[in-house]
Amino acid sequence: MPLAAAITGTRQTGHRALTWFSDLFGTYLGPWATGDAQFYIGGAVGIDSLTLLWLAGNSQARITVVAPGTVAQQPAEARQAIERCRDRIAEIVELGADELRTPAYHARNRYMVDRAQMVIGFPLAGPEAASGTWQTINYAASQGKPRLIVPI
Repeated sequence: MPLAAAITGTRQTGHRALTWFSDLFGTYLGPWATGDAQFYIGGAVGIDSLTLLWLAGNSQARITVVAPGTVAQQPAEARQAIERCRDRIAEIVELGADELRTPAYHARNRYMVDRAQMVIGFPLAGPEAASGTWQTINYAASQGKPRLIVPI
């Protein structure tokens, strides 16, 4: 059975160089990113956009982008990443939330985890915090799904 993984991570990525992330993704996504793998990625900035760009350029895996509302509601940087990778994205799911608040993001996170066999999380280094990344990782734990946690 091909792997299906949800990717979650911080929006705060400016503290590292893009080459650092590329090397990191090669190490922690590369082994999973085979041609028959499926990745669910949120449509936000930060880890979402960076992993989308990396997977689109470095794998043949199936990519699904999940937006809590619509892609048009996402920040410009995220929309640009989606457009740049459009030919590699198998599916874009727009969950249709009117307001992009915490409940909409939690619904998006649950959507991705419910369809995945595992979660790969890239939280900010340090103690576990109240963040969407940790909410997603903890939701996967409550579902008994494996988690690969790579602090950045």
